[in-house]
Amino acid sequence: MEAPDSRTETDFMGPRELPAAAYWGIQTLRAVENFPITGTAISAYPQLVRALAQVKHAAVLANFDLGLIDESKKEAIVRACRDIEDGRLHGQFVVDVIQGGAGTSTNMNANEVIANRALEHLGLAKGEYSMIHPNGDVNMGQSTNDVYPTAIKIATIQGASELLAAMAHLYEAFARKAVEFDDVVKVGRTQLQDAVPMTLGQEFSTYAVMVDEDARRLREALVHLHEINLGATAIGTGINTHPRYAVEACAHLQGITGLPVVTAGNLVEATQDCGVFVLFSGMLKRVAVKLSKICNDLRLLSSGPRAGFAEINLPPRQAGSSIMPGKVNPVIPEVVNQVAFEVIGNDLTITMAAEAGQLQLNAFEPIIARSLFDSLAHLTAACTTLAEHCVDGITANKEYLRSQVEASIGVVTILNPLIGYDAATSIARQALSTGRSVTSLVLERGLLSADELEQILRPEHLANPQAPTAPVPSSN
Repeated sequence: MEAPDSRTETDFMGPRELPAAAYWGIQTLRAVENFPITGTAISAYPQLVRALAQVKHAAVLANFDLGLIDESKKEAIVRACRDIEDGRLHGQFVVDVIQGGAGTSTNMNANEVIANRALEHLGLAKGEYSMIHPNGDVNMGQSTNDVYPTAIKIATIQGASELLAAMAHLYEAFARKAVEFDDVVKVGRTQLQDAVPMTLGQEFSTYAVMVDEDARRLREALVHLHEINLGATAIGTGINTHPRYAVEACAHLQGITGLPVVTAGNLVEATQDCGVFVLFSGMLKRVAVKLSKICNDLRLLSSGPRAGFAEINLPPRQAGSSIMPGKVNPVIPEVVNQVAFEVIGNDLTITMAAEAGQLQLNAFEPIIARSLFDSLAHLTAACTTLAEHCVDGITANKEYLRSQVEASIGVVTILNPLIGYDAATSIARQALSTGRSVTSLVLERGLLSADELEQILRPEHLANPQAPTAPVPSSN
C-alpha cells in the first residue's frame, strides 16, 4: 500500500490537509497563509532556529527534573531538539520572518516540528499528538512571550560573535597597513582643506583604532543580552509553571548554549521591555557609521586616477563602466557604505518597534528580530569583504604624497615655532601667490638651513612633532 500524500490535522478553527512528509502542522500552515509578507522564512536565520531548539531543549529538561514529563517523552523531545541544533530540519521552519502575533507563529512552528520529529524517534506517525503534543508537551511551562525573546537574545549573542571575529579581521588588516605606511608622509586635511603633515600610517592606524574601539563597545552591550525572561510565560507572572521552573530552565540553557544567561529580576518588566534590543542596535549603528566614514575616506583618498586625490590605490575588482573603457570604481567601499545605510535604517525600525509596545507585551518583536539579524549578518560580511577585497590590497603613491607635502603651504605650521608667526604668515602668503614651495622660500630668506629642514620634514618627526627649544629667529 502506498503511503498517503497528506494527513489531516484539526484545531479549534477546523480540519486542514497537510503534506504527509511535513514536520510542521496546522498552526504553521495557517501562519504561512496569513503572512505572505517578505518571502523569507525563518529558516533563513539558522541561529534563530537553533536558539529556538535550545530553549525547547532546556525547557523539557527542566520539566523532567520537576517530574512534569515522563522519561520517554523527554528523551524523544531532546533528540528532536538536538537534530535541529545540529542543523537538521531547518527547512521545516517555513513561516515568514515578519508576522503578526508577537512571534506566536514562529513558536508554533518550532513546537510542531519538534513534536513530529520526536514522534518519529518513537516510531510513531507525524500528527499523533495524543502521544507527544506540540503545545501540551513541547511547549510545557512556556509561552511565546518568554520563548521568543529568549531565543532572539541567544541568536543575537551568537551572531555577534561572528561579527566580532570579522571586525578583528578588519582591525588586523588596517593595523598591517599602518605599519606598512609608517614612513609615508602626506598632507593631513581638515574640512577638505590642506592642514599639517602626517603619515599615511597614522591615517590607517586611526581606522584600526576605530574598529577596535567599536568592538569593545559592542562587547559591553552584549552583556545586557544575557538577561532572559524564560519562565515568565504570558506576562511575567509565571502562570502554569512550577515554582522552580525558571531557575531550572535557565540552568539547563546555560549548559546547552555555553552562555552565562541569567533570569531577569523582574519578569513582568522583562517580558514587555525591548530596551536591550534598542541598546544593542544602537551599537550596531555606531559600527555602521564608523565603517561608512572610513569607506568615505578610502573613496576620497583613491579618487582619480588623474583628477582626484590619488593618494592611495584600491585593488581593482571589476570593470567600472559599460561605456568608459578602463574605468575602475571603488566598489568595495561602496557596498560597505550601502550596508551601513541599511543598518542605520534597521536601527530606526527597531527603535519604532520597541516604542510601539503596549502594556505587558511588545507585539513587534518579529521585525526587531529580522532587523537585528540582518544588521549582524550584513555587517559581518561587509567587514570581511572590506578587509580581504580592499584593505589588504591597498598601495600608496609615496612619491606623489611626498611632493604634496613639500609643496603644501601647511608645512609652514610645523615651522612656525622655529621661524615665528609673522615670518610664517609672510612665507605662506608668498607661497600661495607665487606657487613656490614653503621650503624654498625659507631657504631663500635664510630662516633655516637645508639640513634643519631635512630633519624637520623626516617622517618620524612629522608624525610626532615636538615643540622646538631653539630661540625663534627674527622675522624677515
